[in-house]
Amino acid sequence: MLERIVEQTLYASRWLLAPIFLGLSLALVGLGIKFFQEVLHLLPLILEMSEANLVLTLLALIDLTLVGSLIVMVMFSGYENFVSKIDLKDGEDKLGWLGKLDSGTLKLKVAASIVAISSIHLLRIFMNAEQIDNGKLMWYVILHLTFVVSALLVAYIDKLTKH
Repeated sequence: MLERIVEQTLYASRWLLAPIFLGLSLALVGLGIKFFQEVLHLLPLILEMSEANLVLTLLALIDLTLVGSLIVMVMFSGYENFVSKIDLKDGEDKLGWLGKLDSGTLKLKVAASIVAISSIHLLRIFMNAEQIDNGKLMWYVILHLTFVVSALLVAYIDKLTKH
C-alpha cells in the first residue's frame, strides 16, 4: 500500500512541470517583443544602412526566430513527453511533429537548433572580424565546434541506443 501511494505521488508530480512549460510561453512573449523592437529599430534606418549592417541585423532577427522555434519545440514536446498528451480536436490546426518527438529526438532537435543558432552568431561575428581580437575569434570558433561535436555525439549515442 505504501509503495502504491509513493508511486502515485511520484507519477502525479510530473504536473509540477506544467507551470515551467507555461513559463516558457511567457519567455516566448518576451522574445516576440524583443523581435518586434528590433524590427521597429530597423525600419527607419533601412535606407541608410550599409548592406553589411542590414545583413547583421537580419541575422539577429533570424537568431531570435530560431530561439523562439526552439522554445516552442521544447514547450510542446516536453509537455507531451513528460506531463500529458495534448488532445486537439480533429480539424484543428495541429503541428505536424506534435506527438512524434520522443525525449531522445527532442534532444537531437535541441542540439541541432543550438548549432544553428551558434552558426548564425558566428557568422555575425565574422562579418565584424576586423574589429575583434584574433584570440577572441579563436574561442568563438572553438565554442561553436564544441556545440557541433556535442550534437554529433548526441546523434551517435541516440543511434546506438535505438539499435
